[in-house]
Amino acid sequence: MGCMPQTFKRKEVKYLINDEQKQHLLATIAQHLEQDQFGHATISNIYFDDPNSRLIRRSIEKPTYKEKLRVRGYNTITPESQVFIELKKKYKGIVYKRRLNMSVPDSSAFLQRKVTPQGQIEKEVRYFLDFYQTLAPAMFLSYERDAYFCTADPSLRITFDSDIIYRCDHMQLAHPKQGTALLDEETFIMEIKCADAMPLWLVQALSANKIYTTSFSKYGTAYMRELEKDQKGRVKIA
Repeated sequence: MGCMPQTFKRKEVKYLINDEQKQHLLATIAQHLEQDQFGHATISNIYFDDPNSRLIRRSIEKPTYKEKLRVRGYNTITPESQVFIELKKKYKGIVYKRRLNMSVPDSSAFLQRKVTPQGQIEKEVRYFLDFYQTLAPAMFLSYERDAYFCTADPSLRITFDSDIIYRCDHMQLAHPKQGTALLDEETFIMEIKCADAMPLWLVQALSANKIYTTSFSKYGTAYMRELEKDQKGRVKIA
């Protein structure tokens, strides 16, 4: 999968846009961008939580500090594939991410605490697992992503996510991609990731295309949708 950083510290800003906005924006800023090493990729994630959904419920409350744990894989995933265990924390708008690269079997053994952590990041993830104690796979979430980086500043990245689906069963990354659609086909989640302030050319392009920031969590939105379905079901039964 190539050499990829294992730690991140950056701002991540999200936008909900339509296909026309996406195409106009890319045409406007094309001279500043190149596709990253994945270009277009299918990204599949399994998010971990405890039986009371403690992590996602806290995240939805938009606290100053929040954290989550997930396993991520790219494109077609088999039992022999390499995947990432990602510990993501957000404090006052800054995202801190720690990432481990392991095979599917090794990642499963690690998350079940069957192996002794070695490096610093492994120890941080193990501490997280020990602190929450009852974490288990809670939701599968997958989407198509087009990713770009700025040629003048590779730390500036822009991603477009579409065809987002989720499910609360079959918690294996290697399972066929299937689930419930989260957004309509014409809607994209655009995310700008940067270490410092956005360059002026990008700010001007966003304004010209009437693209404005939004607060959106894929996991949080899917969780709330399932919660509403569950509550409606209980009312109906009563």
